[in-house]
Amino acid sequence: MSYYEFTIHILSPFKEALIRRLTAARCLGVIEQDEMMTAYFPETVDIKTIVHDLSLIKALLNASSGPESLTFTHSLIPEQDWNETWKKGFDPIDVADHFTVLPPWEAPRKNRINLVIDPAMAFGTGHHETTRSCLELLDRYAPKVNKDRFLDLGTGTGILAIAAAKLGFRQVTGVDTDGLAVDAAKKNIELNHSGDIDIREGSIADLGEAYDFIAANIISGVLVALAPQLASHLKPGGIAVLSGILIGQDEEVIKAMAEAGLKLAERYIDGKWVSLVFSH
Repeated sequence: MSYYEFTIHILSPFKEALIRRLTAARCLGVIEQDEMMTAYFPETVDIKTIVHDLSLIKALLNASSGPESLTFTHSLIPEQDWNETWKKGFDPIDVADHFTVLPPWEAPRKNRINLVIDPAMAFGTGHHETTRSCLELLDRYAPKVNKDRFLDLGTGTGILAIAAAKLGFRQVTGVDTDGLAVDAAKKNIELNHSGDIDIREGSIADLGEAYDFIAANIISGVLVALAPQLASHLKPGGIAVLSGILIGQDEEVIKAMAEAGLKLAERYIDGKWVSLVFSH
């Protein structure tokens, strides 16, 4: 498959909102550098609609915040050039005390828990603050719970599900409403030889089990809406790590979770992002 590559210059205050908009439009991944972003879409998207939406956003931002607030170009990348494109933006990184996230073309690191992630298909390579925070908190809180069942809600590349399996959770489930993310997670599970992970297309409403540990790296509005279901799927004594929350949005998430019966255990900040740890 070929892919559309968008090169976008946007003022920093508007970057996160644009990323959320691109994600909703089936963007496969974003490489960020200062006020520059490179976003990728499958060739199957309605490219005219994507260009039209970006043009409208450009006109609005340039009118309200000055010319050059947003500019963009796009091109079609042939399939054979895709991996080389991603290799330029994906270097191995160490996360927390034990994890190293690396692409398939890099050699595993000794004395580390290696998480091999092919970045070509979905969000979640460990380079974004929210994914790093989830891995940090998973590494820290996993020893404090029963390692029977783990849920990765909005699994993306499957990185958190794979990390949980390598930390010793016996039954690991990942769910995502995006079929492309489900395919990506399954491929990454194969790369990590973690074949016992159950990846499903769907949402938490489709699950009947309760879990000892739930990780959900999704936007705050969705977390608020899912609070009752998150609480009902978390076992007594369990831990939930919630991320994808911008500073200033955390209080509404905390309130929703408290109303659902969960207790705040930690607020973890990385840059402009907040991750929240709850106990049941």
